[in-house]
Amino acid sequence: MPLRLRLTLAFAAIMALVVGGLGTFVYLRLAAELDQAIAAELGASTAQLAVVAREEADELGKPGENELVERGEKYDQFLTPSGGLVDASPLARKVQLLDPRRLARVSAGEEVTFDRPEDAGLSERLRVRAKRVAAGDRPLVAVVAVSLLEHDEGLSSLAALLLLGGPVAVLLASAAGYGLATAALRPVEAMRRRAAAISPSEPGKRLPVPRPRDEVRRLGETLNEMLARQEEAFERERRFVADASHELRTPLAVLKAEVDLALRRSRSPEELVDALRSAREETDRLARLAEDLLVIARSDQGRLPVRPEPVELASVLTHLSNRFAPRFEEGGRDLTIDVDGLVVSADRLRLEQAVGNLMDNALRHGRGRVRLWADEDGEDRVRVHVSDDGPGFSADFLPSAFERFTRADPARSRGGTGLGLAIVEAIARAHGGAVRAERGEGGGADVWIALPRVRPPRPSRETVEV
Repeated sequence: MPLRLRLTLAFAAIMALVVGGLGTFVYLRLAAELDQAIAAELGASTAQLAVVAREEADELGKPGENELVERGEKYDQFLTPSGGLVDASPLARKVQLLDPRRLARVSAGEEVTFDRPEDAGLSERLRVRAKRVAAGDRPLVAVVAVSLLEHDEGLSSLAALLLLGGPVAVLLASAAGYGLATAALRPVEAMRRRAAAISPSEPGKRLPVPRPRDEVRRLGETLNEMLARQEEAFERERRFVADASHELRTPLAVLKAEVDLALRRSRSPEELVDALRSAREETDRLARLAEDLLVIARSDQGRLPVRPEPVELASVLTHLSNRFAPRFEEGGRDLTIDVDGLVVSADRLRLEQAVGNLMDNALRHGRGRVRLWADEDGEDRVRVHVSDDGPGFSADFLPSAFERFTRADPARSRGGTGLGLAIVEAIARAHGGAVRAERGEGGGADVWIALPRVRPPRPSRETVEV
């Protein structure tokens, strides 16, 4: 069932309850007001008959003009306690207003009020009140009655008006509610149609947003922001796949070319060994690329496994300097370490991988001395720096330094996969840390990774009493 129809039905149900409740209240209120007016009229008539009985006791029942005759449009009677008619107004002379049972109750001193229905001798409903009065030294029963014709006609007219006008009002209000719901949901329907037409092949399309600054507009703006994030993620994944395909294609092409050349004609043992060495280098490059891609994929899924533990930076950096020593000697580069007993909370293998990537980056793209050092950032974290004396990063490259397959050298002439800094960022993020690349104070590149610091426990003090 459409939402606007459900809203209309709910609105109609609420309106029906409101109209029904209001109509019932008005009806009961009018009935109460009419009953109060009739009760006041009966009370006044009963009091007048009591005065007549007291002041004109000797005239009651005698022919001629008296108070009851003057009340020709009223239903008034004087009865004896046994039910005999003493006197009555013209309208009440041939009508029995009080039955024996109620007569006995009134004769006993009780005042009764009741509604008398229509019958053969009476063409309208009456409301009757009977009360015992004194006429000189004899007791009488004064009976007064008021017609309920206007009372009944008024309530009947009101009931007919409510029964006719109530449903009409509900229908009109429901139609107006349906129109309002349709108008309110029209922007949502427009957004739905546009969303159904948006496809990945047509980037940049957005949902139409209504002008009024209401909830629907905020919904449209939020969905457009989500579409922008999705497009950005899709474009990032597309570039990732394209770059990964390019990176995989290059070593595979080289590997295939080496094998084809080795098989094309007879080769000497030395030439076959050279071909196998070249193939091994390309295979190693493929293995590194596959491992890097796996780290990036796990990081994107938030599942890069790390096992933080207290790690001494001096031990890690010394181990890495020994591992990279042959490459530094081969390139004629110097390496210095400046760490003063700092301890961080990190996964040792992942930390070695991150710092090793930074050292490899400094060897490939930097010049001069490479320096490994650490400092504190004031947020209870330790920053591990890898800096060199080379030309440093260009201002255009710094904002995208940690993006995947991004190289400071666009010609890609120095090897590498373009994933080194991206992996460093992924490892830092997995540890709850941060990374940054910047130009050093004296020139060159300075890349650091910040990790939580572990402070050694304070020595306990023992008090010895002598």
